[in-house]
Amino acid sequence: MFKEELSLVPKKSGCYLMKDQYGTIIYVGKAKILFNRLKSYFTGRVTGKTRVLVSEIKSFEYIVTSTEAEAFILENNLIKKYNPKYNILLKDDKSYPYIELTNEIHPRLIIKREININKKKRNLYGPYPSVYEARRLVNLINRVYPLRKCVNMPKKECLYYHIHECLGYCIHKDIDDTNMIKEVMSILSGNSDLLINKINEKIKINSDNMNYEVALSLKNDLEYMKVLEDKQKVELNDGVNRDIFNYYIDKGYISISIFFLRNGKLLGSSSNIKPIISEVKDELETFIIDFYSKHNIAPKEIIVPDILDSEILSDLLDTKVVSVQKGIKKKLFNLVYENAKISLENDIERIYRNDEMINNATEELKSLLHMDELSVIEAFDNSNLFGTYTVSAMVTFVDGRPSKNDYRKFKLSFEKNDDVMAMKEVIYRRYFRVLKDRLRMPDLILVDGGKNQINACKEALNSLNLYIKVCGLKKSDKHQMSELIDGDTMEVINVDKRSNAFHLLTRIDDEIHRYVITYHKQIRSKGSLSSILDDVKGIGSKRKKELIKTFGSLKKIKEASIEELERILPAYIASDLKDYLNNKDNIV
Repeated sequence: MFKEELSLVPKKSGCYLMKDQYGTIIYVGKAKILFNRLKSYFTGRVTGKTRVLVSEIKSFEYIVTSTEAEAFILENNLIKKYNPKYNILLKDDKSYPYIELTNEIHPRLIIKREININKKKRNLYGPYPSVYEARRLVNLINRVYPLRKCVNMPKKECLYYHIHECLGYCIHKDIDDTNMIKEVMSILSGNSDLLINKINEKIKINSDNMNYEVALSLKNDLEYMKVLEDKQKVELNDGVNRDIFNYYIDKGYISISIFFLRNGKLLGSSSNIKPIISEVKDELETFIIDFYSKHNIAPKEIIVPDILDSEILSDLLDTKVVSVQKGIKKKLFNLVYENAKISLENDIERIYRNDEMINNATEELKSLLHMDELSVIEAFDNSNLFGTYTVSAMVTFVDGRPSKNDYRKFKLSFEKNDDVMAMKEVIYRRYFRVLKDRLRMPDLILVDGGKNQINACKEALNSLNLYIKVCGLKKSDKHQMSELIDGDTMEVINVDKRSNAFHLLTRIDDEIHRYVITYHKQIRSKGSLSSILDDVKGIGSKRKKELIKTFGSLKKIKEASIEELERILPAYIASDLKDYLNNKDNIV
């Protein structure tokens, strides 16, 4: 297979692009030696997901690079550009929570899951293994330190002030919280002794004042802190922030585990299990680059297996990347391996079952629709409220799994309540862009509704000279998926409600409905807020944007005092806005 093509491949570093029978790129990889890597796919023994990939490959291309580091960067860019379905299987979109001390005059503690890793001058601490652990620490610090709690300053003191968990920043303008903030930063940096001492102080004060319930609650918090302290103890205590990666492979899957060490303490760990498609070295390197490319901040040091090129990773991540051979770091590295092994052994049966169910669902649906290929499904739905704020959305499933990077939202160009017109517009816009940008075509389009929506979809596709299989998902009176309508014959296809195919269709239907409704709510709230503000003379786009940013809702703008509004608006406009909103009864 590909004997002649392989003979022309050079023994140089670069990237390769695998294509299916339609010329669609289904996998992008990199290699130190292109010839060796490509040869291994077609002449060696392949198993698992690699075998499935190879069975779909009808052609390939390659791009030679000067260095392996260039291949790294090119691979990342090509994956972003083409979003190949087999690369999606390996992508890690998981983001971990961080605790942020806000950059305000009187800072607050907030939990951030989505962070901009390129944004500077932010006091971020983490990552934490779960939102629960991050939230519990934030709540504990807030209990013993009277930090500011309110997002927007209220007009008068709130409950936190009366229970001594806030200094009343809204009513006292000359508060100096510098020393307190320094202590909080020290605790978040790993000085748990400081927090434990502070809790003990609070327990004594509340006991002396006979506030026994509060004292008991704080005592429970103290026990939690001590348990946490024991869990976080490691022999390595040099105060360096570092992540440790290791892996375990078995039965076509790779389990990658990470230990997060911050200021010499084990903050938490994580395990990720993925099917192996390429070489183990490439799987690990791609995972690590992807891990730090979007959601996670690279620490001062990263420890990786010695099969990886530490020098290239150091350059790409702009931090120290090392392998270890002995000492305490090696003991921790081995412990990460044990975690990866246990994680895979515990989950492998569940993974097999899930994969089998998803594969069976796709095969069943393919058989029902008499299709030769069924990998990519794109589903559409519209939403409006009494003919206003009409929006549409699309979700994508690849090999039975949601591909959230491919989800799309559409604002429609008309306000009329017309599902057929909405369907025509969104289908035309979507596939005009697919043709224009040479994006991946779906094998199947699912539309919410019956014959009218199917015909609208097909009419838009015909205007673009495209044929894509279209089916309609009809709902019952209880708004549950009840019928699958074949867009070619307009016949109802009987889908066994106990089958894997029915569960897949229901999942897709639920997901597109959830996604479009969520988008509609966002548009509706922003739209109603903006349109009402447009009715007040003197409020242009800049002032409107500032009001929305500061208060967030009409209700909060209505509740704001004239003085608060005057921070953004001239006095006479603030007064006009206040009068206008007070005369509106339906603002909630």
